Amino acid sequence: MKKQNNTSQQSSPKTDTAQQRSFRFFHTIHPAKLTLLGYLSYILLGWLLLCLPFVQRQTDVKTLDNLFIATSAISTTGLATVSISDNYNLVGQIIILLLIQLGGIGYMTLGSFVILSRKADLPPVRSEVALTVFSLPVSFRIDKFIKSVIMFTLFIELLGAVALYIIFHRAGQSDAVWSALFHSISSFCTAGFSLYNNSFEGFAANFWVNVVVAALSYLGAIGFIVCVDFWRMLTGRIKNITLTSKIILWATFWLSLTGTILLFLSEPSIRSLPADQRLLAAFFQSMTAMTTVGFNTIGISQIAKGSLLLLIILMIIGASPSGTGGGLKSTTFSAIIGVMKSAIRGDHQVRFWGRQVPLERVWTAVASLGFYLLMLVLGTYLLDLTENSHFDEIFFEAASALGTVGLSTGITASLSNIGKVIVILLMFCGRLGPLTFSIALFLPKPYLRKQQDVQDDLAI
Repeated sequence: MKKQNNTSQQSSPKTDTAQQRSFRFFHTIHPAKLTLLGYLSYILLGWLLLCLPFVQRQTDVKTLDNLFIATSAISTTGLATVSISDNYNLVGQIIILLLIQLGGIGYMTLGSFVILSRKADLPPVRSEVALTVFSLPVSFRIDKFIKSVIMFTLFIELLGAVALYIIFHRAGQSDAVWSALFHSISSFCTAGFSLYNNSFEGFAANFWVNVVVAALSYLGAIGFIVCVDFWRMLTGRIKNITLTSKIILWATFWLSLTGTILLFLSEPSIRSLPADQRLLAAFFQSMTAMTTVGFNTIGISQIAKGSLLLLIILMIIGASPSGTGGGLKSTTFSAIIGVMKSAIRGDHQVRFWGRQVPLERVWTAVASLGFYLLMLVLGTYLLDLTENSHFDEIFFEAASALGTVGLSTGITASLSNIGKVIVILLMFCGRLGPLTFSIALFLPKPYLRKQQDVQDDLAI
């Protein structure tokens, strides 16, 4: 017994040393790297689950296709090399839906919510990663924000599922309950996965399906910042919404309106429709590109090249920070517009509604644009080397993958194995954000937390 006690005492310092090393490792690694590793672990877990034979209707789904679907679900993209409804049974579809939910609310959000629900404080590492994922203004508290995200997400998805169930049931749709729940979560998380092989083309003339899906997509895409802002204002905690929310709402409105008008006036494939259906189709397709939800009510392969270019621009701009959508982000796009206006006027400061945008935010916006375009050009170039499709189709596919949109001209299923790997990397990069992805890969030195000097309420 004495020998065992001595051995235990001697091994204790080693255990403490290992714990201290682990503690130091996680506190010196950059949050961007932890975010990358976190999403990567989700993808690998989802991949392994989708490879199980009993979750597939057909056991001949290739391993690479399962990886593609897992990455697309976690990145909330919606591109698919195989049919979800034809190749995966209910268990497989549930796995995909859980991956979509995890990807939509952000890495570590669910775990952080469990910690906070026990009235415990978030560990510093979790707080850092959460701030990296959500990109919050300084005035927001991360603990209260995470609680609001979970509660708001569950409430809106449940409300959307009820509304879609009523619509699908009245339309005589089979499996109305499961279809409503699946498409509600897929819409709010801007994932674009559908149980219908032609997306929502069969509901192109159904006004209420279009409206409910659009409402869910907009609520996910504008971001939790706006929703929390309005709740704080309604409950009297603040008098006005933050500058971030104002920019998001302004950009979302004008981009949606501009895209709808241009598609309504110029797209040949919808000119033969009645005016109301034509307007509905133009609105939905503009919305689905800008929010990066990726559903479609018209065949993307049939639209004109000018319309493809318009959709590409909307996909590149994308949704908003701290939301479920992808893309460059509306605030970043607005900051770039602000820089251009300031350059024309000869002003050395960028302003919105009379308020100066800190230089640090402007630099972040410019860097994000540079990295985004670099990744887009590189992805398009590599796909053009490996695929036999037309350049406009390849460019559209790359923009859709990097923007985590999910729209396609129909070439996804015919991609070569190398092409699938390239698109997988683009989707993964798009989920992290090209700037965060680059920091995670190339930051050479250990991360030391610095106090934030910019005390503004703008998130880029």
